[in-house]
Amino acid sequence: MWVVARHWVSAVLAALGLVLVAGCASTGGKVIESTAAAAAPTPSTHEYIIGPGDHLKIFVWRNPDVSVDVPVRPDGRISIPLVDNIVASGKTPTRLAHEIQKRLANYIKSPLVTVIVTSYVGTFQEQIRIVGAAARPQALPYRSGMTVLDVMIQVGGLTQYAAGNRATIVRRTATGEQQIRVRLDDLLERGDISANLRMQPGDILIIPESIF
Repeated sequence: MWVVARHWVSAVLAALGLVLVAGCASTGGKVIESTAAAAAPTPSTHEYIIGPGDHLKIFVWRNPDVSVDVPVRPDGRISIPLVDNIVASGKTPTRLAHEIQKRLANYIKSPLVTVIVTSYVGTFQEQIRIVGAAARPQALPYRSGMTVLDVMIQVGGLTQYAAGNRATIVRRTATGEQQIRVRLDDLLERGDISANLRMQPGDILIIPESIF
């Protein structure tokens, strides 16, 4: 009976956490505490935006001579056979494929183009930045469904003197800047999955050092 009661209490607390997060999210720059509800999976509508440094596979059906692997240059453009200096940066793979199709239609009858990002960096505005007491502070390309745990794996975890439970995600929203408290110590050392929050494009994860 005690186990059942504990499960029921946990469910109620999780539901209350969802309400609290929704209410705080509209408060602009106030700090929002992380909860299990905030970490719950949500449907993602994000589509990847190509950026300089990405590598693309351009496949033109039944035209192997035009199908190539190309890098996106620092100026955001690519060049393929028959199509020179087309802007790729800032576009989705689908949009870029449609634009290449239009250009190739001058030379190929009814071209069918597929664009696949094989190595990605992402646009500057969508990168996730990790600063402070991480083992390897850096900028990471955003991936759909990315969580705090994914980020910490890529940066090698925390330093010895990190104050993980005082970490903060700084997020820009339509209504201003939002700060979300993240409990990294609880997540990494205690396995508290409720602290595994979802990341969003452009987030900045700030990890302070302990005073002592």
